[in-house]
Amino acid sequence: MKVRDIIKAVDGRVICGDDLDKDLTTGCSSDLMSDILTLEPVNAVLITGLANIQAVRTADMAGISHILFVRDKLISKEMITLAEESGITLLETGLSMFVVCGKLAAEGLCGPY
Repeated sequence: MKVRDIIKAVDGRVICGDDLDKDLTTGCSSDLMSDILTLEPVNAVLITGLANIQAVRTADMAGISHILFVRDKLISKEMITLAEESGITLLETGLSMFVVCGKLAAEGLCGPY
């Protein structure tokens, strides 16, 4: 699923980054970054409501190129700077994590298991 399609499906917005044509095949959703680190995500988007620097650091360590923040979380300048330095695209939506996961699964995005 192209990042552009993800944005459209969840009425999302781009916070930073321009890698919108990348094809992502996996969605990983959690607010517990330790759970994300137990996965081996490939071509994944991290879907989370955890709006702090740890989400960006975790995505970087896990090799995740895109983060989708749910529930209109406020994203700090520090997070944006780190994401830009790490080549991570940040997205946001006002929808809940539950709704986002359902919409993206219906569009064909697979889970990590």
